[in-house]
Amino acid sequence: MELANKTERTFVLSLYLSPQSQETDHVLNVLPWQKGMVCMKKGRKGSLDLRRMIWHSLLCITTGLLPAAATSVSAQAATPPAAQAPAAAPAQAAAPAEKQDLAGTWQASVRFPNANHDMRMVIKIAKADGGGYKATLYNADQGAPPLALDKATLDGSDVKIISPMISVEGKLSPDGQTITGNVTAGPNPVPVTLSRATPDTEWPLPEAPKAMAADANPSLEVATIKPSDPSHRGKGFGFRGTHFTTLNTNLNDLIAFAYGLHSKQIIGAPDWFGTDLYDIDGVPDTPGRPNLKQMGIMVQKLLTDRCALKFHHETRELPVYAITVASGGPKMTKTTAGVNDPQGFGFRGLGDLIVRNMDMKDFASWMQSGVMDKPVVDHTGLTDRYDFTLKWTPDDSQFQQFRGAVPMQQPKTDDPNAPPSLYTAIQEQIGLKIEATKAPDDVIVIDHVEKPTAN
Repeated sequence: MELANKTERTFVLSLYLSPQSQETDHVLNVLPWQKGMVCMKKGRKGSLDLRRMIWHSLLCITTGLLPAAATSVSAQAATPPAAQAPAAAPAQAAAPAEKQDLAGTWQASVRFPNANHDMRMVIKIAKADGGGYKATLYNADQGAPPLALDKATLDGSDVKIISPMISVEGKLSPDGQTITGNVTAGPNPVPVTLSRATPDTEWPLPEAPKAMAADANPSLEVATIKPSDPSHRGKGFGFRGTHFTTLNTNLNDLIAFAYGLHSKQIIGAPDWFGTDLYDIDGVPDTPGRPNLKQMGIMVQKLLTDRCALKFHHETRELPVYAITVASGGPKMTKTTAGVNDPQGFGFRGLGDLIVRNMDMKDFASWMQSGVMDKPVVDHTGLTDRYDFTLKWTPDDSQFQQFRGAVPMQQPKTDDPNAPPSLYTAIQEQIGLKIEATKAPDDVIVIDHVEKPTAN
């Protein structure tokens, strides 16, 4: 039986969380909109403190809790100095537009809760073949691929721009130059005013970073490791410019990420593996943005060099969760996305999951990485890729990977309207089952390790 191995894939995750890494353009660890919402081109990140969009160029997975408070945003607010002049141009400067026409470029600077500064959001809307509209979302502050939105509609003055990752609902002004309403990428909507841009006021969109050569075997040329700041919430792996960074990661996190394991597959580790948190900042010795497998290789080398890590492999019978197809068959929708399109695994809140363009092996791997307290195996036999949502009330065994790094507020279990448990929800909502069992699998046994050296 083979456990899902996340080091063999690179992907994109959508996150709506994580307070601290405002400058990180792709982070790994579970949950929503962070500087490029959802995660990388096969990757992951998060922390339930909604930050921004994690585009498919973001590898993200982190978790936290979106604060209830929301700050208002406007199309001209807090843009970087270089973009200040065109961004501040009055809306009246826009070319005349038909009042009942959504087609065009719309932009706003959005300040999400706990963010250090605004994110410049751009939505391009065009007429769709056969009528209606199609919309694409961009982050003007990140060189990341765009995010196609599911639907854009105009009913009278009511505007809806909808996707599972993010949505905008508001009113089109009588002159057709602004949309005033809310943007939602987590539990709490944030007020927003989108302005119709002209060629002179439209924000330039940065190019996506180039990928590292697929056959590269990178190392971190320069890296610092320091104890995490207790005031910094969130948890994850990612990139800030050319710098590879981690936030609030312990040795269990680092080894599990580097070798594609669950922490329960690490045997003989000292107690501090799960309690001492570190931040890493390093620069790869090879140009380009590495994929997830290459990031794992860099962390493997770092652990050997800075922690003197030595281990050996064994096969042991482990408690695991097995995902199977429930009676009645799967209830998920086969994705229309391409094989090379970004994947998404993001939370709008604990137990409020959105999955896009993902097969069951990847789904099992992400559940293992971000949710479950044991390794997760795929026994469905399904090979298609799916889009689906899954909403459940987490129990105390779930999301343990993020305890100690972010504030964990469990949903109220006495709420009569609360979603069911994961075990019920996964069967009722997507036609799968997840059950505890045992299976033989690979583990690593720690032979020697030292606390990391700072430099």
